[in-house]
Amino acid sequence: MPEGKIIKALSGFYYVLSDDQIFQCRGRGVFRKNKVTPLVGDNVVFQIENETDGYILEIGERKNELVRPPIANVDQAILVFSAVEPDFSTALLDRFLVLVEFNHIKPLICITKMDLTTEADRAEINRYADHYRDAGYDVLLTSTETEDGIHELLPHLQRIISVFAGQSGVGKSSLLNALRPDLHLKTSDISAHLGRGKHTTRHVELIDVADGLVADTPGFSSLEFTDIDAEDLNYCFPEINIKSEECKFRGCLHSKEPKCAVKAAVENGEIPAYRYQHYQDFLQEIKDRKPRY
Repeated sequence: MPEGKIIKALSGFYYVLSDDQIFQCRGRGVFRKNKVTPLVGDNVVFQIENETDGYILEIGERKNELVRPPIANVDQAILVFSAVEPDFSTALLDRFLVLVEFNHIKPLICITKMDLTTEADRAEINRYADHYRDAGYDVLLTSTETEDGIHELLPHLQRIISVFAGQSGVGKSSLLNALRPDLHLKTSDISAHLGRGKHTTRHVELIDVADGLVADTPGFSSLEFTDIDAEDLNYCFPEINIKSEECKFRGCLHSKEPKCAVKAAVENGEIPAYRYQHYQDFLQEIKDRKPRY
């Protein structure tokens, strides 16, 4: 039986890439019965019914999967955040980073629309970028208008599956159009009333960019920590995780415990106060979550 990778899912059909050819497939009823949904990024075994159509018979083991966007086997998440329009949000970025870290996906922070910034904006964005670089993250500052930073992004895409994710209106589709001008992906202006963009991407699809596969995804409307326990959160903040090794008590949640090295690091400026505040906010959110049954 032929094998391939799902590169697009649309209206009940799955488009499987196999030996440089794309086959339109449906999922067998057994998937619905077992409550398993094929996802973009899945490695599958399929049966060919005719020259272009077939049925997916088996789904390979996944190394990870995301719910929003629905995609599997992601190597890297490119978190696209605009410097302005909409304004840069460390709270939203940290929420994305936690979910990406929890799913063992390498994050790359890409800050767009730098051409629209004032001198004060640029100073603030550069300060934040330095904080995230100090925490161990790769950060690129880009503009699709001036093409600054665009070529720096290309080497990060080679030979892996990357997902472009971020708030609506930050320029994900514009960034992909800059990387591959022939795509002509639809973009949309920011709503002056809402301060965010309209959803211009309606489905998940893997696109060949710079010898890698990149997923353009619908914008996110909500991000919840449904599967993350309080004890897991520490590992999703790299600088907090490293400093936690110096805490007096094992299993320290860096909240009310005495002789906490993380709290000391915040007080002396080693860890940015806003990162620690977001950790605290997320920890409380997880503690307040209704129990799962």
